[in-house]
This record gives sequence, C-alpha cells and structure tokens, in this order.
Amino acid sequence: MVQVSRRTGFTGSALIRLLAQLTDTDVPESKQGFADRLGEWLRWTDAISLSAALNGGAATAPSGARASARAEEAECTRVRAALAKAITTDSALGADFSAYRRRYLARQQAIEAAIEPLRGRLRAKLAARSPAMARLAAVDAVMEQSLGAHEQRLLSTVPGLLEKHFGRLRQADSGAQPEGWSNVFCKDMQSVLLAELDIRLQPVEGLLEALRKE
Repeated sequence: MVQVSRRTGFTGSALIRLLAQLTDTDVPESKQGFADRLGEWLRWTDAISLSAALNGGAATAPSGARASARAEEAECTRVRAALAKAITTDSALGADFSAYRRRYLARQQAIEAAIEPLRGRLRAKLAARSPAMARLAAVDAVMEQSLGAHEQRLLSTVPGLLEKHFGRLRQADSGAQPEGWSNVFCKDMQSVLLAELDIRLQPVEGLLEALRKE
C-alpha cells in the first residue's frame, strides 16, 4: 500500500501524487498561478455571484444563535471518522474490477452525502457570527455551486485510473491466487479514497477554522 502525507494543497495534493505513483504517470507542476487556474473554472455569471457575496452585508444573528465552535468541531471529527472507518474496513472483492468500481462510486456518493449538509451547517453558524463571517459563508456557497460540477467531473475519472493499476497488478501476479494481489489493490484503493476524502473536506476545515478564530 502506498502511503502519502495529508493536508496539502490541491495542486500538489496527496490524491494526485498517489494516483501518479499507482499509474506510473509523470504529473508536471502547472506553470499557471492559482488565480489563473481558478479563473478557467469560473464563468462570468459566477464572477457576478462572487462579487455580490463579497460585497454583501448580511445582518448578524442574535447572540443566542452563536453556539460554540466546539460542537461543530466534534461533528466534523465524527463525520470524518465514520467515513474513514467505512473506507478502511472494506475487504478485497476478487479479480473483477467492476465490483471495485461500484464500491468506489458508492463511497464517493457517501462522502458527498455526508459533507454537503456539514458544510451548509458550518456556513449557517458562520453567518450568525458577524457580517464579515456572513460574507465568508456566502462566498463559500457560491464557490461550492460554481466549482462543484468541475470537481465531480475530475473525481469521476479516478475509478478509470485505478482500473489501470488493477490490471497491472493482476497481470504481474497472474500465477498467484487472487487473494494476494487483490488485497494489495484493495489497500491502494483505500489510500486513494482517504486522499479524496481529505480533498473534499478541505472547504469544511476552512470554515471550521474561521469559526474557531471568530
């Protein structure tokens, strides 16, 4: 199983590095700045929505609505732990990649279903803190809506990349029992899913950090 470090930026993310290692692919460093790459994903209508969010002045909720960040932090920890446990307790599925593909897609859907309400909950808590935090929450909502489709499109290609790794492992150990190399692949797929989980949780961690500091 390939081990990678966590908590990196998207362009040098553990997910990209791990997939490059598993597929033996050279991924050159982008020569574009972050703002330029982000600009390629945003349409002019997204820019208008983003500008409106940045210039907005949402009212602060009454002080009674301002809960401690401790409860939100505990919920984020619980969600991450539950998703990670589901991933790491998966067992090998034999020599048919279609079963692994279905599992990977199911895990992606479970991650999305868990993170979306969590992210919305954090935005609501931030909006109740101050006008500045309300603007941050509004910006995050725009970014989620604007970049969500691009994120889904890119992450939907991961199972196809894993299939190439699966095929190489099967061919290299063609004389061995499936339990051997399929267990190796299962562990590698778990590492990829955990790296994807980290990327998907980055906006949540950013909102949680803002809630702590506020």
